[in-house]
Amino acid sequence: MKTESQLNIIFVPYLSPGHMNPMIDTARLFARHGVSVTIITTPVNALTFQKAIDSDFNTGYNIKTQVVPFPTAQLGLPDGAENLKDGTSPEMLGKISYGMSMLKNPIEFLFQDLQPDCLVTDLLYPWTVESAANLGIPRLHYFSSSYFASCARHFIHKHKPHEKLVSETQKFSIPGLPHDIEMTTLQLEEWVRNKDELTDFMNAAYESESRSYGTLYNSFHELEGDYEHLYQTTKGIKCWSVGPVSTWVNKSEEEKANRGHKEELAQESEWLNWLNSKQNGSVIYVNFGSLTRLSQAQIVEIAHGLENSGHSFIWVVRTKDGNDNGNSFLQEFDDKMKVSKKGYIIWNWVPQILILDHPATGGIVTHCGWNSILESVSAGLPMITWPMFAEQFYNEKLLVDVLKIGVPVGAKENKFWASKGEDAVVGREKISKAVVQLMGKEKSSEMRMRVKKLGDASKKTIEECGSSCNNLIQLLDELKSLKASKALKKKKIENLK
Repeated sequence: MKTESQLNIIFVPYLSPGHMNPMIDTARLFARHGVSVTIITTPVNALTFQKAIDSDFNTGYNIKTQVVPFPTAQLGLPDGAENLKDGTSPEMLGKISYGMSMLKNPIEFLFQDLQPDCLVTDLLYPWTVESAANLGIPRLHYFSSSYFASCARHFIHKHKPHEKLVSETQKFSIPGLPHDIEMTTLQLEEWVRNKDELTDFMNAAYESESRSYGTLYNSFHELEGDYEHLYQTTKGIKCWSVGPVSTWVNKSEEEKANRGHKEELAQESEWLNWLNSKQNGSVIYVNFGSLTRLSQAQIVEIAHGLENSGHSFIWVVRTKDGNDNGNSFLQEFDDKMKVSKKGYIIWNWVPQILILDHPATGGIVTHCGWNSILESVSAGLPMITWPMFAEQFYNEKLLVDVLKIGVPVGAKENKFWASKGEDAVVGREKISKAVVQLMGKEKSSEMRMRVKKLGDASKKTIEECGSSCNNLIQLLDELKSLKASKALKKKKIENLK
């Protein structure tokens, strides 16, 4: 039952797995700390986490989902295409993005109806700052990546060091950071390099942060304390590190297995039997995230690079990757691996947390998405860094140059698959070399010690009296205090009438 003093908070996740999964975990975390939580999303997206929400509700937590219909038919989209991961062409991605902007009115109607005490909304919903102001409540800006990425982007936006260079491949140092971090213009986000409509949208999204009550980060002090401090001192915005949220709320084997997926997994999986047959720490896990699409040429190089490394691997491949020929190549490669038992291909979706936690897994090839990084750190696994687009090249610098728990594969260009232009291909030699470097125990022993220490810290920070746990309690106390003073003010006005 709701009580008078209980906080009533609405969460609005952006419709893309890298944004949605951590926010759902954060919403569940708030509910476990006594908050009445409502998550607003669309019907198909709700299916990916509804089982977890129902389980929390049945356990006694005050949490529910409210759905608003997604305009698929109106936009000429196929049924079920309600998430950026469903986009298979630039045109389709554009329609899905436009569909998200059409949700503003129905979502604001729910805000009015539910009368929350606070909104927690994604960076990419800057319009919710005004929504919160109209309701007279705080808006918490949810940033689903690192403090490091936020600080690096801030100083690049402020000083524009890349604009003074003669070529896109010339290196520059990012001003204002406590570490010497070098990048090239080609590694910056496409909307920073090429000014267009997206540039204006992203600048508005970041600007909305300064007009918000504060920012929630799925990070923790022991991981990037220097940049947490830098963020607070240079941007002057309140922030709370409450991560890693997936470790905090997905503790049972069932929660780890089904996180972010509609269908339940079969109990005994072939991939699990394959992993069980391998020695501890001998397998490298390869996953490029839900929004990456690889070219046929790149798929061929990855396959040969992994095979030539001589190390066992488990590789998540999405059927949308490559073209029909690409899939026939992969099918043949898959058949070959089944015979040699050296590699294992999982098609489309995988319970990542379970695989990372398996004793046989010794490292990961990652696109440097923040959720994968946090899950790898929590599992104590070093990474081969292969950033693709968005802020992933900043995250690579954090792993390789600051934390020293990553081996770069040598990606040179920040490019989303739907963008125009040729795709740069990383060759098999570089892939194989990086795998050997990471999986060769002698060369990577110090790296493994560092990441294990961070993994231990990631578990302690969410325990009672840990820094993330304390931050969450402090934030909730602050919001309760705001609610109480608002109620008192209202009562005084009513008494004066």
